[in-house]
Amino acid sequence: MTDERTPADRPVDPYRHPGSPAPTPPGSGAAPFAAPSAGPSAGPSAGPSAGPSAGPSAGGTPPGWGPGGPRPPYGQTPPWGPSAAAPRPSRRRPLVAGLVAAALVAGGLAGAGGAAVVGASTGAWSGTDTVTSSPTRATVTSGTDEDATEGTTEAVAAEVLPSVVKIDVTTAQGAASGSGVILSSDGEILTNDHVVSGVGEGARLTVAFDDGTAAPAEVVGTDPVTDLAVIRAEGVSDLTPATIATDDVVDVGQDVVAIGSPFGLEATVTDGIVSALDRPVSVGGGEGVDETTYPAIQTDAAINPGNSGGPLVNLAGEVVGINSSIRSGGSSGEGGSIGLGFAIPMSKVWPIVEQLRAGETPTHAQIGVGVGDATSSDGLVSGAQVQSVEPGSPAEEAGLQQGDVVTALDDTAITGAESLVATVRGERPETTVTLTYLRDDEQATTDVTLGSDATTTGS
Repeated sequence: MTDERTPADRPVDPYRHPGSPAPTPPGSGAAPFAAPSAGPSAGPSAGPSAGPSAGPSAGGTPPGWGPGGPRPPYGQTPPWGPSAAAPRPSRRRPLVAGLVAAALVAGGLAGAGGAAVVGASTGAWSGTDTVTSSPTRATVTSGTDEDATEGTTEAVAAEVLPSVVKIDVTTAQGAASGSGVILSSDGEILTNDHVVSGVGEGARLTVAFDDGTAAPAEVVGTDPVTDLAVIRAEGVSDLTPATIATDDVVDVGQDVVAIGSPFGLEATVTDGIVSALDRPVSVGGGEGVDETTYPAIQTDAAINPGNSGGPLVNLAGEVVGINSSIRSGGSSGEGGSIGLGFAIPMSKVWPIVEQLRAGETPTHAQIGVGVGDATSSDGLVSGAQVQSVEPGSPAEEAGLQQGDVVTALDDTAITGAESLVATVRGERPETTVTLTYLRDDEQATTDVTLGSDATTTGS
């Protein structure tokens, strides 16, 4: 097929060897490739030399240089003008056509779904252009072990785990486990009364430490009223005692960490927040068993059976409570955590712990009244209604009467009988508190110096 394009219509030749001069563009001042006169000596002004031996033919085109013929030597301008390039050999035309068709298809894809890269440059297509891509791969390293940041759960766990133990109790009726907090380097451990209450004749009590060692233990003292107990591991030394926060440093919403052995899985760490304070919680009770009522710290940190006796810790690494009970989601049996866990506040019971460590009988504050729940007829007021007053009790001395409804103790609202009992037990004997109460729908206050259950019965 004959190329009928004029020289101006023909594209610039993209096939130029690296390092060879580019064809002279039109208008550059250089003479175009003109048909030289016959003979080999056309002179230098006629344009670049075609070579030392052969000149152009009389027709103006060097022999064999016509369209479809061989390409001129590198560096030589084709005879049809400096701005035009020699057509590629006819045997390459199908390849070029195929590539142009591919480019059109790729352009259609780009319009439909984004840009398509079909070559490494934006110049004319060449038969050697290829599409390549290198896959990205995951970076494999030995890993980075970063130091724990102070005030994080990780830092608290590293600090407190050596002070937490797993407690196993084996009796003729079976086996159970709980948790505990180390109080002294020579083996004093704080836990719940209900963890060790089954320890008796023939029972075995053992303690497993964070370093994997274990030791037998014995009960030092228990307090069913606050659900606390102190035990001692035998033949141990150089243990790591925990840091106990004995002041009231807990606020609703602050971050806390629970550590213990839920379902026997020792050294388990969970975290959450303080959900509520002074939550009245009553656990146990029944024939021959004291009911435990205390003003609990409520938390949503996961607490499960086996966490009992383990610490609830603030982000300073201080023990603020002893995990004691949970609200189960199941209608029967032993359920797991549903985000309602309760801990005994250390700020309320630390004096009792000291009594247990000293081998003393623990004492608890009382005011000497029998109470029940009370709600006003319109349901807007609730409190603890006084049903009886013990003669000679602090309540009688403060002027409380049967029928009075206690609505507050200091700044703590009293919502019922359980609330008053728990709040009073969070105080110490000989402490003076202010009670707010209703009598004949009139509000009044009175100061009460709390007594001790060592001498007074009732709440």
